Amino acid sequence: MTVHRPGPLRWLWYAMGGGLPARYRDWVLHDVTTRTWALRQMLRSIVQLVPIGILLVLLVPGELWVRLVAVLGGAAVGMIYAASFVHLTTEHRSVKAGWARGQAEAVREKRTAPRREAAARRYEERYR
Repeated sequence: MTVHRPGPLRWLWYAMGGGLPARYRDWVLHDVTTRTWALRQMLRSIVQLVPIGILLVLLVPGELWVRLVAVLGGAAVGMIYAASFVHLTTEHRSVKAGWARGQAEAVREKRTAPRREAAARRYEERYR
């Protein structure tokens, strides 16, 4: 099975919320389930915020420092929301790529199960 990775322009489209052709289906599942899946989603959120922030800094009148602080404050709030909805957003991306609802979470669960079970055993041994 060959996983096709999108080029820079398609990735940018994907990061902005666009769908990818069916041949990238496996890559999307990998993207939302790999070890760094949450970090990847936060990076996509930053990519979405940058053009808006640049436009606000350039087009809104006022002192530069006020505009920059306002954009940074808005970006901070946006990132808090992005972190809050990271599971739902990645699940939506996988469904959009053609995977069943819950598939991404199931893949992540399966991958982390041995580590969680080992941690539970260590906890039981220590605090029993």
